[in-house]
Amino acid sequence: MQLPCASAILMDAKTGQVLFEQNADEALPPASVTKIMTLLLVMEAVDAGRLSLTDTVTVSANAASMGGSQVYLKEGEQMCVEEMLKCVVIASANDCAVALAEAVAGSEEAFVEQMNRRAVELGMVNTHFENTNGLDDTVKNHVTSARDIALMSRALIAHPKILEYSGIWMDTIRDGTFGLTNTNRLVRFYPGCTGLKTGSTARAKFCISATAERDGLSLIAVIMAAESRDVRNATAAKLLDFGFATYSAFSADAGGCTLPVTGGVGDSVKLSFAPFNAVVPKGTAARVECTVELPESLAAPLFCGQEAGRVVYTLDGREIGSVPIVCEEGVERISFGVLFLRLFQKFLLI
Repeated sequence: MQLPCASAILMDAKTGQVLFEQNADEALPPASVTKIMTLLLVMEAVDAGRLSLTDTVTVSANAASMGGSQVYLKEGEQMCVEEMLKCVVIASANDCAVALAEAVAGSEEAFVEQMNRRAVELGMVNTHFENTNGLDDTVKNHVTSARDIALMSRALIAHPKILEYSGIWMDTIRDGTFGLTNTNRLVRFYPGCTGLKTGSTARAKFCISATAERDGLSLIAVIMAAESRDVRNATAAKLLDFGFATYSAFSADAGGCTLPVTGGVGDSVKLSFAPFNAVVPKGTAARVECTVELPESLAAPLFCGQEAGRVVYTLDGREIGSVPIVCEEGVERISFGVLFLRLFQKFLLI
């Protein structure tokens, strides 16, 4: 499948598994798709308690001076964080993106440093940010790749509040006096679309990170440098259609058990394993099998979190993934004195 764009990727949001890619590591200008990272850092600041959705942000001259997509903030105007977030997510407001960045880091420059550090942490190896909103008429090396956009999109949608905003087609701010319309038409016209962010400039052409979910399968489709808005939207829809037609989600619940312990203060230990998620070819989920790999017993000492074995998932004999089985508690090695006392007590019971 060859798509009419410079770069593209389709990723499963739950596992990070790549289902399709086309020049996915090419560094290209992302336009307003940049704001995915801006939004991620703002949401992380909210989660950390450094910022609240109800906090009031006072607009600086710098934020008010932004061109392009905007809600026409005035210097000195005040707006709460949540309303600004909606403006960025729904209407791609450049002025609100800068105002939020300044609220988090004190200045746009300091915030951009945080953006680049977070990109490194997420493994975004073909990314360099120079501003918070993706305006590229005065920057030289503001770039990212389709793969990197998918990585930061996956991190962003882990914050459920964002999907509440990105799924809104129309809304208002300023007590209902200013209307917002989502720049992502897929939210209205593509069944299951949940977001996420569009962008376009003369240099970047037309870009999108589109998220959608059907029947438990959550996908991220990134399109970069399409020739028009219609081509971008149609290509993203085609890529999502491919994903939903070709793959399905498989999930297995968490579980636990106990295992005997030798040479320990306790004679058994509780074990647990995490849920498992995978993407499999359509129609094959019922053929997934799981095998528990565990020894008959464990020798003390044991520490909490220590790996004791694994649960292996296979499809038609091929391993598709595994989860570790870990100790839920520690078990100390038994001392000679305690061992002697136990043996003596058993002797008395004979």
